[in-house]
Amino acid sequence: MAAVITSSAPDEKHDASLTPLSNGVEMVSINEAELESHEVFKKTEDGVNFRNVSWPFATVIFLKAIFATGVLSRHYVCLSAIRLKQVSLGALDTAIIQGDFKTRHPECHTLADMGYTVGGPWLKELVGALYLIAYVLCSGTGIVGLSVGFNALSDHAICTTWWAFLATAIITAAASIRTLRNIGWLTWIGFLSIFLAVLIVVVGVTTVDRPAAAPQEGDFDLGYHVIAYPTFAEGMTATATIFVSSAGTSAFLPVISEMRNPRDYRKALYICMGLVLCMYLSFSLVVYRWTGRWVANPSLGSAGGTIKKVSYGIGLVGLAVSGCLYQHVAAKYLFVRILRNTRHLQSNTLVHWGLFITVGGTYSTVLTIRDAYATGLIGSAFSCEDNSNSSH
Repeated sequence: MAAVITSSAPDEKHDASLTPLSNGVEMVSINEAELESHEVFKKTEDGVNFRNVSWPFATVIFLKAIFATGVLSRHYVCLSAIRLKQVSLGALDTAIIQGDFKTRHPECHTLADMGYTVGGPWLKELVGALYLIAYVLCSGTGIVGLSVGFNALSDHAICTTWWAFLATAIITAAASIRTLRNIGWLTWIGFLSIFLAVLIVVVGVTTVDRPAAAPQEGDFDLGYHVIAYPTFAEGMTATATIFVSSAGTSAFLPVISEMRNPRDYRKALYICMGLVLCMYLSFSLVVYRWTGRWVANPSLGSAGGTIKKVSYGIGLVGLAVSGCLYQHVAAKYLFVRILRNTRHLQSNTLVHWGLFITVGGTYSTVLTIRDAYATGLIGSAFSCEDNSNSSH
């Protein structure tokens, strides 16, 4: 009896007897074509080709999504090496599961689509709302981080609100780039920027007599602890900070959707997570060795004012690109959600451009961030106080 292969389109069948599958190669080709037909973005030479991200570009985008504004926090330095490894390995395992699920269900663009596959429409809406809120808040950390850098370089020359407004404008302009391939060029520069900024501080703390945050006269104790006993609030804040710093793996899914060959995902993933673990471990252990409990907040100020200005001057681009990437992910979710399965998704139509500029171009995301600041959910950007401690 001839086997029948059913395609993704309803009521379409192909008689396998017409195309004998002698060694399985044809079957593999058909399966790959079947999966490709379900991809969110199709490879095309007409209109907008989103599918042009190579795996080296994906690696750097992943690195920038993980190694971002979390390095500004003092808690990532003070957390134990064991906890760092646990969180990093947990993030790696999560990313592998996501990637495998995405391979079997290529129509999934974000976690919201995975929620639909697993639990139906109600779970899709729930996960989608949480996903959007999470990346709006992450975009806010990019705005706050960039405003901290401006304050540090200017010695708090003007009200922090104005620096936050400038940071929002810069990040929004960068996030409005349509494809991740083009944003990928920014992530190369952004990753090198923030990496060098942190490296300068790591080297700097080994050259000063005492940490910048420690008493500048008399004896002081670095406060080393093999096993620390923080308060519940301190312990949870430190743990949550490093968890969030390594929890950007949900941003990997939209990148896979724009990869030229999604099967190369694991190459990018393993390189990214290996480098992130090595950087977090080496940087945090060195800084903790030389500063102990006197890590400055933000941490880039741990080696003194001069080195802080140098590191922020170099790291400004990296801080901006972090916010840009998070905001782009949130905006692209809305963009794909509205235009999926329409010709406007990959065509340079008026609808495509109009929606991208207003919604996909991060307008609604910026409004949500603004409301979050204004209502106090993220308050520091609406305060004139110096958030870089440069005036102290």
